[in-house]
Amino acid sequence: MSFFEILKVLVLGIVEGFTEWLPISSTGHMILVDEIIHLDVSQAFREVFMVVIQLGAILAVVVLYFHRLNPFSPRKTENQKRATIRLWMKIVVACIPAAIIGIPFDNLLDKLMNGYVVSAMLILYGVFFILLENRNRGVQFRIQRVTQISFRTAACIGLFQVLAMVPGTSRSGATILGAMLLGCSRGAAAEFSFFLGIPVMFGASFLKIIKFIFVDGMTFQAYEVFYLLFGMAVAFGVSVYSIKFLMEYVKQHDFKFFGYYRIVLGIIVLSYFGISALVAA
Repeated sequence: MSFFEILKVLVLGIVEGFTEWLPISSTGHMILVDEIIHLDVSQAFREVFMVVIQLGAILAVVVLYFHRLNPFSPRKTENQKRATIRLWMKIVVACIPAAIIGIPFDNLLDKLMNGYVVSAMLILYGVFFILLENRNRGVQFRIQRVTQISFRTAACIGLFQVLAMVPGTSRSGATILGAMLLGCSRGAAAEFSFFLGIPVMFGASFLKIIKFIFVDGMTFQAYEVFYLLFGMAVAFGVSVYSIKFLMEYVKQHDFKFFGYYRIVLGIIVLSYFGISALVAA
């Protein structure tokens, strides 16, 4: 462990915290940044780090929305408590597709973690966002609040979340895109995407750690534990700002900017890995 490696973890934590909640693919950014600064760790730990660091970002949602997501809050009426329990039931329903498909295909998905797949998904979904927002110009969304999302709509959003298992898609991007296609407002789509991230990322992190220890037969070194905790702490702090920024942004703007940003980033990622391959050859 060195000062420069800690700085790299700091940068990766900032990138993760800022990009996890925006529909621009935190994985795409993390892969590109890691290629540039290259955290000096084993490949097995790198795969764990890239996933588990997202727990810090998830904790930001838990903190910011704790009262709203807490069905046992003494400040809530009985009706509000029941509504919160129903919300959690919808979140669970929406997470079922990802759990069913994600666990058996985890190894296959790891193999897709490369710059070419990431760049293709960045560009493709960037185009989707632009086309969707062009279609939505002047549209009044029928679902304005998360509480108006039905179980059926939640299940359909969960199917869109499965698409995010392909690196570069963006979990928040896929769920926001799907929710808006199903009639959710930008704010409701973004918030439901935040809430879905809680069980999904806890589950993904748990799966990665179990695989690292029991399948790969690895053990965490002291410096690796520090990297994880420090990266999570940084991601948490930046995520608090990122979430607040996005919720304020969607009150006045659409997602077209993020679509254009994804296309530009996708071209940059594709060019970087293409040039690197030519140089290596």
